[in-house]
Amino acid sequence: MWWIRACGSIWEKPMDTEKLSPRKGWRIAATMRRLADSDIFYSFCHSPVTVIAALVTLLIFTSALTASWIAPQNPFDLASLDLMDSHIPPAWEDEGDKRYLLGTDDQGRDILSTILYGSRISLMVGFLSVIFSMVLGVSLGIISGYAGGLIDVFIMRIAEIQISFPAILIALLVDGVLRTLLPDAHSAQLAIIVLVFSIGVSGWVQYARTVRSSAMVEKNKEYVQAARVIGIHPVLIMTRHILPNVMGPVLVIATIHLAVAIITEATLSFLGVGVPPTQPSLGTLIRIGNDFLFSGEWWITIFPSAALAILVLAVNLLGDWLRDALNPKLR
Repeated sequence: MWWIRACGSIWEKPMDTEKLSPRKGWRIAATMRRLADSDIFYSFCHSPVTVIAALVTLLIFTSALTASWIAPQNPFDLASLDLMDSHIPPAWEDEGDKRYLLGTDDQGRDILSTILYGSRISLMVGFLSVIFSMVLGVSLGIISGYAGGLIDVFIMRIAEIQISFPAILIALLVDGVLRTLLPDAHSAQLAIIVLVFSIGVSGWVQYARTVRSSAMVEKNKEYVQAARVIGIHPVLIMTRHILPNVMGPVLVIATIHLAVAIITEATLSFLGVGVPPTQPSLGTLIRIGNDFLFSGEWWITIFPSAALAILVLAVNLLGDWLRDALNPKLR
């Protein structure tokens, strides 16, 4: 298979180490050799679905990051928009225009350009939300598992209360409260911060529960007890000794949570409480196109919906593969 040959050729080709110092070149070569011989790399190269999902994810990420250079139009530049170009069907339709491959929306914006720029906003909100949830959940999970006692009971009772409600309802509640308290919450930059905080707060529980279980196991091992005996501060024990040993499951959760965060952001934007219309994400584009779906202008909502579905599916497939690849029982 072509992807297996491509993966194998990564370390078969000789490395040009003339510009590197002998020690640095040897370390890079040794690292690449260990990576190529690892079980995870072997599992990745021998899973066609995972390879395709990785290529699709990489393509979407690259397209979103380089949208300013590859997009045919800047949908945020009002001077370049023309209302006379609104509601143009895709280029292959009879009334289509070759300038707009996927057609235009009600404001004359190129659908392909709005998808590229909207994917950038959706990915940014998703990544920041996952990072916030991971930092909050891992911190509370380690403290709960290591400290125990009343601290553990207090943190876990809050987690159990929150997990009894759907994440979208928690995000809606937090978003509504913050928009009421903050007078400028509807501005573009602050709206994204509020959205990231809302999605992040709704997703920390899974990290905390997973890390807590691992921390309770790790704190009873000999290396942690030895660190206590020699007088190392508990904060250093949690960060230097316990944290590196509980990050494996966290990476799997973060990969899967990225798709959930993107879906949550799209849902909030579809409901009108996400990013403002001036900076539309994929959810906002779907909401705008939904108003014209039954009038025959299907392309305004179908193409952003397809882009969102493909992105979430690819990320989910990568998360499922990573979960299986890091599970020692399946090796």
